[in-house]
Amino acid sequence: MCESCGCAVTARHAHPHPGHAEPGSGQAVAVMAGLLALNDAEAAHNRAHFDAHRLLVVNLMSSPGAGKTALLEATITAIGGGVRIGVIEGDLETENDAARIRAKGVPAVQITTGTACHLDARMVHEALHGLDLGGLDILFIENVGNLVCPAAFDLGQHRNVTLLSVTEGDDKPAKYPVIFRAADLVVLSKTDLLAVIDDFDPGRAEAAVRNLATAAPVIRVSARRPGGLQPWLDWLTAELARVRAATPGRASERALAAEYGR
Repeated sequence: MCESCGCAVTARHAHPHPGHAEPGSGQAVAVMAGLLALNDAEAAHNRAHFDAHRLLVVNLMSSPGAGKTALLEATITAIGGGVRIGVIEGDLETENDAARIRAKGVPAVQITTGTACHLDARMVHEALHGLDLGGLDILFIENVGNLVCPAAFDLGQHRNVTLLSVTEGDDKPAKYPVIFRAADLVVLSKTDLLAVIDDFDPGRAEAAVRNLATAAPVIRVSARRPGGLQPWLDWLTAELARVRAATPGRASERALAAEYGR
């Protein structure tokens, strides 16, 4: 866990160092508020840049192993060249996931966070220098596998998608409500395994999402089964159209390029 989001600063798990705020103190709250304010300002810059390029930017969040990279690989194959895709990958270490995406012929930038358990807007800002946004229609940001901290940090994305694999408990939305409340879409992934997993009920999972008072749609997908991505592809198509209808186009692109040094 990291200290940049305060997740390591709790009453039970704190190891104060000289110059660090005591857990639960007013100083710690002020520092956290300041961090989020700085992040939100950076996220606003990112979003303006995305809007200038009329991109749909999707933040993918889940626990480790829920199938985010596999979903992206299958999406790239299913879409073909009809929609131009780019990916920013977030992991503590390795370039493994970015390499998998590049092998599909899609540009990918890997962010290795070291000890940070989430991406933030500054990390994404820096990764943008490795992508030609003018040549993309959809940018996926695959966040670090974690069901807690990623939901707290705006990256400048247009939509949040939270994956829940059928290999996890169907009560995860009740246990980790913040990340599911933040979702614009909840994806039940690896549904091809339901035939051999008898302790995951998709109906119970959806009911747990509804109990959070969110209207986010819940869809079922399989990256391995023919036709298993159609609800996901339909959602992406609709959201790309919505974002493009709501964004003004490239009028401010030169100013943003100058600001970002590109």
